[in-house]
Amino acid sequence: MSLTAGWDRATFAQHGMWITERMGAGGRVYAMPLTLRLDGPLDTGAMLAACAAAVERHPVLAAVLAERDGEVRLLPGKVPPPIRFEETPPEPGRLEEEVARPFDLESGPPARFTLFRLGAERHLLQIVAHHAVFDGVSKDLLLRDIAAAYGGSTLAPLTLSCDEIARAEQGRVAAALEEAAEFWRPRWQDGQDLLLPGLTRTSLRAAPGDTVEFRLGGEVAAIAADLGLTRFEVVLAALHTLLYGYGNARVTVAVDLSTRTEETREHVGAFVNELPVASSPAGTFAEFALSIREELRAIYRYREIPLARALGGISPRSALTPVSVSYRRRPAGDPSFAGLDASVDWTASNGAVRNTLHLQVVDGADGTAGAEARLRFNPEILDRAACEGVAEQLRVLLAGIAARPGAPLDELPLPPRIVPDDQADHGLVTGPVSGGEGARGEDVELLGQVTAIWCEVLGVDTVQPDDDLFDLGGHSLTITQIIARVRDGMGVELSFEVFIDSPTVEGVVEEIARAR
Repeated sequence: MSLTAGWDRATFAQHGMWITERMGAGGRVYAMPLTLRLDGPLDTGAMLAACAAAVERHPVLAAVLAERDGEVRLLPGKVPPPIRFEETPPEPGRLEEEVARPFDLESGPPARFTLFRLGAERHLLQIVAHHAVFDGVSKDLLLRDIAAAYGGSTLAPLTLSCDEIARAEQGRVAAALEEAAEFWRPRWQDGQDLLLPGLTRTSLRAAPGDTVEFRLGGEVAAIAADLGLTRFEVVLAALHTLLYGYGNARVTVAVDLSTRTEETREHVGAFVNELPVASSPAGTFAEFALSIREELRAIYRYREIPLARALGGISPRSALTPVSVSYRRRPAGDPSFAGLDASVDWTASNGAVRNTLHLQVVDGADGTAGAEARLRFNPEILDRAACEGVAEQLRVLLAGIAARPGAPLDELPLPPRIVPDDQADHGLVTGPVSGGEGARGEDVELLGQVTAIWCEVLGVDTVQPDDDLFDLGGHSLTITQIIARVRDGMGVELSFEVFIDSPTVEGVVEEIARAR
């Protein structure tokens, strides 16, 4: 894998995260930490060299993202990822500080490696990477390559460039875009309410988060074997059932789906797309779970296509829905380092949450030993006790399903149904709130120029001054193209916030007038 000397195309996932960062809605939520504990006689020099060899094989870890001509591009960074060794154990809170230290996607680097000495023969390697260049599978790939290099193996270069990967993805998406739009139109409903115990409101905005750790037992594997499902399908159907039990008649959960192909399975990077799975739970659990399986199989046909590209009308945000889930099945065992005992924290927290509630599950090879699970939640709107209750109720529900997978949903051990509190604020928070009014009294010529830009970018004949960009089918690429045209034609650098606060021609005209 390589980066050309010029400007490689960014993938859709990278473009979306770059936009979200520019709008101030990303930050710590995109930090992906990984910690490796090593016991035994470690050769620190060889370990640092192994990290450098892995970065050389995966140059996306040293890349930067920048906008050119209305498109986000990937290019080699001027500064390589820091690979440091510290002789002393980290002070309390130091690991968390490393995770919280912000990344700048435009100046880079998007990853950093720190090896800490904990004792005479005890070390900890902390890796933190931005999600734009890293995903769950990347954790396995990177540690596997570091282990191989530490053992003396030469890492073979990857054959595809970042540009080739992005171009191939964009070609596949373009070919299926119209069909995907037809698929999603009857399914997608934005801004739904959510009933959870103790919830004061819902959020689609990144925020400081807390975590409840627990384990899912062997029931998941048993149910999957009994019903002929995958373990992921069982977890997703159980989560839908739990939310139904709280009183949500229609349930929508966003899932992180891998977009890796056979050609990219060895590549570190962000090969993931978040898509919604909606249901109206009914019947027996076995029947309902099979319906979830069918819906997932239908969605898989469009797994590479961002929902906002297919439909438009979806503003940039940290998450699609208030509740989301990520599930990853790992290969058996942790990576093997010659002469060392190694253990990995595969679900290390970044101290943030991208929405209201996110379930993260990392499963073993066969699932019989259970799976690590974490509920990440926003403590400003959902307290810890309530989230701990959600985790326990999910465990109880799974045990009940394992005992009677053919039982009607209402006969399973569902949690108490929530009666909505008319006084509670269940409003949906998606981004910064603006108190400003639309532009008035603009120069007619300026209004005409901005309107012409919008018509050109959106491919429409007319746009009214108060038309919402996202209602017109706009998305993240549309924003970058409008910003580029205003910059080139008027010498004004628009802020990304205007497209959250006032995504109209009037709003853009008002910002241009202020900047002049």
